[in-house]
Amino acid sequence: MTNTTGNRAPGFEKNPSHRVDIAPSTVPVKVEVAGEVIAETTHAQRVDETNHGPVYYIPRTDVKTALLTKTDHSSYCPYKGQASYYTIRTNGREAENAIWSYEAPYDECLAIKDHMAFYPGRVDALTVDGQKIAPPPPKS
Repeated sequence: MTNTTGNRAPGFEKNPSHRVDIAPSTVPVKVEVAGEVIAETTHAQRVDETNHGPVYYIPRTDVKTALLTKTDHSSYCPYKGQASYYTIRTNGREAENAIWSYEAPYDECLAIKDHMAFYPGRVDALTVDGQKIAPPPPKS
């Protein structure tokens, strides 16, 4: 990829065989917590990354952001950048750090800017094309 802004991911320079493939998806993606639909879209970005299953990033415009609170938690990916986290509060339920977002991703991952991803194990239901996504098995 051509570096036009100088915000190049250092991970790709150290490990050029690592893949982060991002493609628009039109399959329906829906997230529910405590009986409320938190997000629903047919305009997600599907991210397929080396050593990870697919993750669907939902546009912020399709997320009920009024139900979210940004937390102090953060993480760093050398391929995507710094991630911010959000807790969902609805109907007396709290799903802590259930969402992450790369608000200023590296150039290679700009397609996920202004999108949010959800942990399947921290929400009641995350469905993709009508199929419930199970959380990944615990790491041993």
